[in-house]
Amino acid sequence: MVEIKSVEYAYPGAKAIQFTDFKLAGGEHCLLLGESGSGKTTLLHLLGGLLRSQQGTIRIHDTDITQLSESALDHFRGKHLGFVFQRNHLLQALSVRQNLLMAPFLAELPQSEERVNEVLDRLGLLNRKSARVRELSQGQAQRVAIARAVVNKPDVIFADEPTSALDDKNCERVSDLLLSVASEQKATLVVATHDQRLKAKITRQMVLLA
Repeated sequence: MVEIKSVEYAYPGAKAIQFTDFKLAGGEHCLLLGESGSGKTTLLHLLGGLLRSQQGTIRIHDTDITQLSESALDHFRGKHLGFVFQRNHLLQALSVRQNLLMAPFLAELPQSEERVNEVLDRLGLLNRKSARVRELSQGQAQRVAIARAVVNKPDVIFADEPTSALDDKNCERVSDLLLSVASEQKATLVVATHDQRLKAKITRQMVLLA
């Protein structure tokens, strides 16, 4: 479950953005739509605890993340949340396997080769397990980013423009993978995008106005 109430955020020197209250049930999928500058990424970062709300409450299940200390928020994020960004932020010099094992390590969770193999196999990447990230195609790297986001079995997955840089074929593949993996894990999925191709795939939509 994800719920926000009376949330506001202002960047230095800018007018505060006021976000509409909303609630998502566990396992529900939602698109955050809007043009550049409408606050999609800001809201996603607030929901994921990457930015601190200056007003209001943000609940993930039974936890109001606005009340957590920085260390508690880091632990909560690693254990319960997964992130997919437009730029994959993978460590280029490390292998696919090493990148995935970093996720549980940073979250202070047990590292599992079995879980890594399971996720990579599901995403058609098991044969690239030992490859360096810099050796991958753009589509493969984005699938590795999805694998890293779900390897800890998060309750909520946040994706920021995951398909905007992809052609139609890779957009279809990545979006279908993201949706199917979220459904299999019964995870809530929130996707911030201006990619109109995703509108037919996720019917719950919230439009942010600039």
